[in-house]
Amino acid sequence: MNFSGLINDFGPLTVTGLAQGAIIALFALGYTLVYGVLRLINFAHSEVFMIGTFACLIVWGWFGLDQNSAVPSFGGMLVYMVIGLVVAIIASGLTALFVELVAYRPLRQRNAPPLAFLITAIGASLAISEIVGVATHRNQRGVPPVISARTVITIGDTHITNLQILIVVLALVMMFALDRFINGTRLGRGIRAVAQNPDSAALMGVNKSRVISLVFLLGGLMAGIAAVMYDLKIGVTRYDAGFMLGIDAFTAAVLGGIGNLRGALLGGFLLGVLQNYAAGLFGSEWLHAAAFVLLILILLFRPTGLLGESLGRARA
Repeated sequence: MNFSGLINDFGPLTVTGLAQGAIIALFALGYTLVYGVLRLINFAHSEVFMIGTFACLIVWGWFGLDQNSAVPSFGGMLVYMVIGLVVAIIASGLTALFVELVAYRPLRQRNAPPLAFLITAIGASLAISEIVGVATHRNQRGVPPVISARTVITIGDTHITNLQILIVVLALVMMFALDRFINGTRLGRGIRAVAQNPDSAALMGVNKSRVISLVFLLGGLMAGIAAVMYDLKIGVTRYDAGFMLGIDAFTAAVLGGIGNLRGALLGGFLLGVLQNYAAGLFGSEWLHAAAFVLLILILLFRPTGLLGESLGRARA
C-alpha cells in the first residue's frame, strides 16, 4: 500500500474523483428511476449511454471536427457543446424509449416474470453493443478537443480545470432539475404514484404505460448528458464504453439506495472519490475491485443503501 502517494496526491485524487463521480451519478439516475417504478434493473442502460457517446461524435464530425482538430474559440466551444448535448440527449432518450417499447412493454402486457425482463434486458444490451461494434469495426474513436482543459483554480498542489468544474456543476444542476420535476410537477407526481402503488394510481387516472415510458426517457436524457461529459473527459469511446461504467453506475445506485434519486447522486460522487483513493493507495488495477468491496461493506451494515428511500416514498 502506498500511503505516501495517497497523502501527497490527496487533492488531485479528490478533484478527479468528483468529476468521475459526477458522470457516474448521471448514469446511475437511469437505473434508479426504472427500478423505482418497475422494481427491475434495466441492464440495457449502459448501451443507452454508449449511443450518446457516439451521437455527439457524429454530429461534431458533420462540422468537420475530429481528434486532430484545433481547439475552437470560446463562442465555437459553446455552440459545439450545446449541439453535442442536444444530439446526445435525443439519441440516448430515443434509444431508451426503444428499449422500453421493444424489450419491456411486450413482457409487461403478458405479465411475464421478473427473470424474463432480466434476460431480455441483457439480450437488448448485447444486441445494441454488437451492432455498434460491427458498425465501428470494434475500433475506438477519438473525441475532438471541443473544450481545452486548463487550470482555473489552484489550491496548493491541486489544479482544478474548467472541464472538471463543468462536469460537476452540470451534474448538480441536472440532479436538481430532475428532483424538482419528480417532486414538483404533475407528471412527477404521476411517477411517484405509480412507483408507490400502480393499481391505486391507475384508479386515479394515471396512465401507467406513459409513466413508464417517461421514466425510461428521463433516464436516457441523463445518460446522454453523462455521455458527452465522458467523451470530453476520457477523450475516446468505443462500442463497449458503457459496460464497465455501467457496472460502476449500478454500484453507485445501490450504494446510495436503489430507487432514490439523491442517493444515486451521493453514491456516484462517493464511489468516484473512493475509487480514486483506492487507485492511489493500491494502484489503478484495484480501482473497480475497491468499489465492490465498499459496496459489500455498506450493504452488510445498511442493506437499503446509504439513503434507502424508494422513489415511491419520496417527499411530496
